[in-house]
Amino acid sequence: MANAALSAGPRPGDGYVQSFARGLDVIRSFSAAAPRQTLTDVAARSGLTRAGARRILLTLQALGYVRSDGRHYALTPRILDLGFAYLSSMPIWNLAEPVMERLVDQVKESCSAAVLDGTDIVYVLRVPTRKIMSIGLGVGSRLPAACTSMGRVLLAGLPDTEVEALLRAAPPAAHTRHTLTDPEAVLAKVRQARRQGWCLVNQELEEGLVSLAAPIVNRAGETVAALNISGQANRTPPRQMQELMLPALLAAAADISKRLLA
Repeated sequence: MANAALSAGPRPGDGYVQSFARGLDVIRSFSAAAPRQTLTDVAARSGLTRAGARRILLTLQALGYVRSDGRHYALTPRILDLGFAYLSSMPIWNLAEPVMERLVDQVKESCSAAVLDGTDIVYVLRVPTRKIMSIGLGVGSRLPAACTSMGRVLLAGLPDTEVEALLRAAPPAAHTRHTLTDPEAVLAKVRQARRQGWCLVNQELEEGLVSLAAPIVNRAGETVAALNISGQANRTPPRQMQELMLPALLAAAADISKRLLA
């Protein structure tokens, strides 16, 4: 995977706990496409032997993170504790939610917040108005940074050398006929987002979807998250979204950033 290729973290011999890493691989093997799996499925999807996968599954089952009907395994709601630990440890999200709700009331479009994780953005908050994407989005959802407005805003917070390394590790893929796949073209958009302090993406992730994003910054002026609003191009064309909604989005992002400083 691209994110694995980017990892420069510890390896066996310098603090790397391989059994723990394998346990995380087993957890990550479950997804919307594979919510229930046999032992053979888990072993194949996690790259482990059946014996290794079985030991980890039994451990997770004893801890209450996995359940089994004797043949199939599935995650339990307790697994949400792991993600909630991150959200509850970051007071920014409690501060951001009421601001996002007010923004949605004002612009009548969905609003989301995300952070950067390798070559992806990860959704940490979402206030929808209506379903506008065929992709089901919620907290924890991942999307490629290169073709999303929040992704480009988050990439804009990095030096060009880091952005170039990320684009080399995961070359932009075409999702629609509008998607920019040339790394230099994507880098130019990232630089534009850095200069102007916001980014608009028109139908690069999904046909008909337009999104507008702005950075949330901390006390040091570093981009720690991105805030966006998204809508349908046939209802809110890109120019209209920029003219009518950008001021409100920038004000909301500034409000959240200011709350971080309090």
